[in-house]
Amino acid sequence: MKKLIDIIKLCFLGTLVGILGGVIGGCFAHLLSFVTQLRQATPWLILMLPIGAILTTVLYRAFHMQDHEGANEIIFCLANQKNIRTLAAPLIFISCSITHLFGGSAGREGAALQLGGAGAAALCSLLRLKEDYRTVVVISGMCAVFAALFSTPVTATFFVIEFRLKPKTNILAFLPCLISALIAAKLSVLLGVRAEAVGFSYVEPLSFYTIIKIIILSVGLSVLGHFMCYIFHSAGKWARRLVANDYLRALLFSGVIVALTAIVGDMRYNGSGMSMAITAIEGNTQWFDFILKLIFTAITLMAGLKGGEIVPTFCIGATFGCLIGGILGLNSGFAAALGLVGLFCCVTNSPISAIILGAELFGISALHYYLLVCLLLWPLSTKKGLFINRFFQPISILRIKEKSR
Repeated sequence: MKKLIDIIKLCFLGTLVGILGGVIGGCFAHLLSFVTQLRQATPWLILMLPIGAILTTVLYRAFHMQDHEGANEIIFCLANQKNIRTLAAPLIFISCSITHLFGGSAGREGAALQLGGAGAAALCSLLRLKEDYRTVVVISGMCAVFAALFSTPVTATFFVIEFRLKPKTNILAFLPCLISALIAAKLSVLLGVRAEAVGFSYVEPLSFYTIIKIIILSVGLSVLGHFMCYIFHSAGKWARRLVANDYLRALLFSGVIVALTAIVGDMRYNGSGMSMAITAIEGNTQWFDFILKLIFTAITLMAGLKGGEIVPTFCIGATFGCLIGGILGLNSGFAAALGLVGLFCCVTNSPISAIILGAELFGISALHYYLLVCLLLWPLSTKKGLFINRFFQPISILRIKEKSR
């Protein structure tokens, strides 16, 4: 009877969080869409990026949040039963909008996890929930806003569940997370949020040569993933060593983005990069697209601008896959989709989420290929991915042999 009561409570909390997350995620998605369209219609706004970077620095320093580590801090607090700073929610809402308005190269999934996690933590304080319920509600909040922004509720559920928390918490959280994600995704659609139009029309026939080509592509994605994680993790440290003053650092590196945009001559590499990922999946890319997107995103991090790295990862993976797939003789759009799914798996240590992401974004016609790429890339992934405390750490064959002895 007690278990039944607990399940009913969790379902109720999941529903409540799903409604809250759907509204927050829907409003946030509309805001980001509006500022992105405004930036595209008013290209000179890129010149205001240094002001935006300084404003972001001022906001975080004013509220003593300059040491906040984004989604990773929320994950750390959950795993170690520490208090979550709820100020992260309004700050990331404002600062991510600033980044997208003025042309920083960042995504929105980090903002989604922070909005959902910090917003749900505030709800927990309001309802005075116990520790176990509090953890489940915060995880559900992260799922809800992620699902509302990307319209991928099952991916959102597994992605957050794959964080390595207490085993009991993971089991308890699964049902309310799924409920909150489904409700939030549906509610965001009702609020007019459009899912990204992603799809490809051709799936390579299964053959020995196709598998060999995909293995080569996967090895390339692994090398790229290791390099990308190293750059993204080191960017902030390098920037602080070069320029100690926060305001001067924001001004300098945001100025570099403005200069690079002027040199490139358009704004393809500004913003999240999802439109460029879609173009790659349609079979079109240039050989330097993934390199420049990586550089733009790293400098955005150095400037202290906020957002996330996952959507830029989608862009980098898709453009790299499109390029290498074409060289290997694979269909370019098909290889771009595998690149997007594979690089996401590699930099987040999330094989299950990545497989489901492929199915939710592109359909199940190539499900066996998503599975192949992710099973290849999981043991080849970097331990120090973009997010800490992941359940599925890379497998070491040598370590398995040592244990068996």
